[in-house]
Amino acid sequence: MKILLSEDEPQLNHVLEAAMTAVGYQVTATFNGQEAYEKAKNESYDVMIFDIMMPIMDGITLVKKLRQAGDKTYIIMLTAKAEIDDRVTGFDSGADDYLTKPFSLKELMARLRSLERRSDEYAPKVLEKGNVKLDTEKQQLSSTNSISLSNKETDLLGVFMMNEGKEFTTQELFIRLWADEADASADEVWVYISYLRSKLASVGADFEIVGEKGGSFKLVRKGS
Repeated sequence: MKILLSEDEPQLNHVLEAAMTAVGYQVTATFNGQEAYEKAKNESYDVMIFDIMMPIMDGITLVKKLRQAGDKTYIIMLTAKAEIDDRVTGFDSGADDYLTKPFSLKELMARLRSLERRSDEYAPKVLEKGNVKLDTEKQQLSSTNSISLSNKETDLLGVFMMNEGKEFTTQELFIRLWADEADASADEVWVYISYLRSKLASVGADFEIVGEKGGSFKLVRKGS
């Protein structure tokens, strides 16, 4: 699971990063809201953990900006305040969960494990982008006409459609979709990118996957 952490207190930032990394999570640690916002704009994360009181851009403003930009990533807010108004403000801004400092690391890790188990519940069954619709249950891509996709094609296109304009390295995509397959290699990524490019073109999609073999890829509008 890939996590974006933003906490301005250096010691707590380090403790949280170390604890999450120790159990295998990929953690990007930042120290202010603006830095976190720039990371979130350009990269995809499974969970974001933000302190409310941060310099340059506070956590509430950060969450509002991300939600206004269409980012639906699950967000956990951290705060030293216990007042109900503060929690309500966080939820109203678009946060999904809340932890009040001081909190137990065990509690945070339990919530992250729960999110891993329930991750499919947060994935939309139908994705729409530009003139294209992807039905993840029927594994069907449609626009001017329709075409069937394989399981892996559906999963890969879903990642791109939920993260338009965000770059994914070949290794990130491989870890996300193929890491559990002992006989798979990173070359699989390029093979399936090629399949999807052909199928997007065949339905007349107004966006495309750009990037070169072995490098990074992202979904963009044609002509952008």
